[in-house]
Amino acid sequence: MLGEYAVLDGGPALVAAVDRGVMCTVTDGDAIETPGDDSFVRAALRTIGAPRARYHFEDWNPTELPGKGGFGGSAAAVVAACIAGGCEDVETMVAIHRSVQGSGSGMDVRASASGGIRRYQRASISEALPGVPLLAVWSGNSARTGPRVERYLAHADREDFVRRSVELVEGFSQDPVASLEAAFENLVAMSERAGIDYLTPGHRRIAELARAQGGAAKPSGAGGGDVAVALFASEDSRRDFARACALEGLLPVPVRIIDGVHDA
Repeated sequence: MLGEYAVLDGGPALVAAVDRGVMCTVTDGDAIETPGDDSFVRAALRTIGAPRARYHFEDWNPTELPGKGGFGGSAAAVVAACIAGGCEDVETMVAIHRSVQGSGSGMDVRASASGGIRRYQRASISEALPGVPLLAVWSGNSARTGPRVERYLAHADREDFVRRSVELVEGFSQDPVASLEAAFENLVAMSERAGIDYLTPGHRRIAELARAQGGAAKPSGAGGGDVAVALFASEDSRRDFARACALEGLLPVPVRIIDGVHDA
């Protein structure tokens, strides 16, 4: 939700766990079955020395988006694999995910394991914060996190960006909509200076439509595509925004804040 990129410099972030995840069913056998890329779950099961079994992975409460079953799927897959294989150590999960992805803060892994909306700073995790009504919007294309993280870390002039990001995370509870809008502006300015492909036409239009309804929207994560998250002061505004996005082919995806790992 808030604090992307600055977490790589030790800043805090607010991350929400939503009900679009990964499920693993364990039965007798000797197989790993996934609907797509199996690199994350194979690495997880191998690293933790999971016992021999049939591990069947599938999207849990999938979206209806083409080629996009859920959000934060690789992080959720690692968490599901580790729990299914008998490992509950979150830092091990973070290390496995980073070893396959090549970079990243690990906040998506921690959120998948812990659930709720929480403030994360390095390995420190807050108690669950009060929920806020979110709406996710699919921007129209997927994006890779790794190359954007590498470009950010190669950008030397990050101090002012990180300072402003910290301020916005800390002030989020006082005015969520204004904080989200200011975070969007902070991220766009940083990405332009760093040469990061962050703001796509789809994300720009989502932000414009949210602003027209008195709300705010920004890419969730590294940008360049994937999902935007939007906040509004009223349910009517959120509903009008969702309708406007759908008319332009920007697909709203209802999400609900949930607890972390649980048995089906």
